Amino acid sequence: MNKQVLYLKNNNKQYILKSSTLLIIAFATVFFPRMMSSIGAPAPINFLHFAIVPFACGVAIFQTKTKNRNQISISQALMSTLVVLLGVMTASALLNSAGAINIILGFFLLAEPFMFLLGIICIPMTQASFKRFRKWIVGFSCFHIFLALTQKLLLDLGIMHVTTMKIPEDNIQGVFYLSGSGHVVGSSVSLSFGLYYLLSNRKSPLWIRGLVFFAAFLQLLFADAKQVLLVSLISWLLLIILNVKDIRKTIQYIVIATITAFILVWCIQNLELFRAFNTWVRPEIYGPDGEATLVKTASMRIIVSYFKSPLNWILGLGPGHTVGRLGGWMLPGYANLLNPLGATIHPVSQHVWDAVEASWIGMASSMFSPFFGWAGIWGNTGFLGLATYLSLASIVWRRLCQDNLSKFLMLNVLVHGFIFSQMEEPGYMLFVAALIGLQWQERRINKLCENSVG
Repeated sequence: MNKQVLYLKNNNKQYILKSSTLLIIAFATVFFPRMMSSIGAPAPINFLHFAIVPFACGVAIFQTKTKNRNQISISQALMSTLVVLLGVMTASALLNSAGAINIILGFFLLAEPFMFLLGIICIPMTQASFKRFRKWIVGFSCFHIFLALTQKLLLDLGIMHVTTMKIPEDNIQGVFYLSGSGHVVGSSVSLSFGLYYLLSNRKSPLWIRGLVFFAAFLQLLFADAKQVLLVSLISWLLLIILNVKDIRKTIQYIVIATITAFILVWCIQNLELFRAFNTWVRPEIYGPDGEATLVKTASMRIIVSYFKSPLNWILGLGPGHTVGRLGGWMLPGYANLLNPLGATIHPVSQHVWDAVEASWIGMASSMFSPFFGWAGIWGNTGFLGLATYLSLASIVWRRLCQDNLSKFLMLNVLVHGFIFSQMEEPGYMLFVAALIGLQWQERRINKLCENSVG
């Protein structure tokens, strides 16, 4: 075993540096394009990662020389399921006459995080390469939080003006500046990082870790990203339920969760900073005939109304043809770039937008949006596409999420899928993939070191 560790450190050093560096560059092309375009970079910069991420992951996969059977097994499972997802999307596109560019973009929007995670876990990282990779992720995250808090200060001072987002808080977006839901995405990234730094970076003093988490939480409050906190609380509750093995720990978690819930309720009722949460405290908008329920489920009713064959239940209406990120935003927003490439649109997307605009609550909060991740996957690729995506998520959950932090991050993604299109937001999804990959690599390295000492 000692020889293997020495081999990884010496013989493969050049390869490890090359692959991990490429992955960092790929991550940067996902994390920073919104900020770059806001200062004048051309619109195509937002599509650059669709080429860079697969290339970097491909280099990592094809150059890996790992002999670890677990790494090989997980990598093979992810790759084979990604191939199945591409096949399902292609079949759906053929059935519904969707353009080839729809297949490519639709596939990458869903598959890119799994590809990036695959690229991370297939590398036999050493302690040095792991620390370097984590250092870059931490640096990017701290810059994002600093930028978001700076935006808050500049807004308060009147130096930075409100853009097309009429609510000032919506402009607190960090590196995701000038995107429609950038305040939610930015807050999700920051809160995820705050928890990761607090729980994983134990070599740093507790007060520093606590300060980083506090800064991330402040960003959430300043950006009025209420749904991010709700998703975190739901994910925490689900994690408690899933961990019912040790009764004593479960009771402790339940007590902490209950106390947290009471504190949040008190804050909502008494502190101005939390008053925005009262937007959701309207019992009359929920229930079978409530306005929130009707708007939220509008996409499913509209999608079904366009089914022409039983095959649509299996394969959907085609990639980019319903309420996913591609059909809801990208195809209309980048029509001048994508239409010449043969992009196709479907009436469902505009029909659902009409339903949103017709409702007084439709534009009030993305919490009530019918454009949400699970509906988009099902609408575009049917139950077969939904099952394939769930298979990918299952592999990550069972094989990679071996600690509570990773499970919590994964649950956040799955819960977000019921609210908005964040499951297809590259910046957020690749960030979560990076944290889960770092957690897995750290466990692997620690186990390798323990075996070497033993």
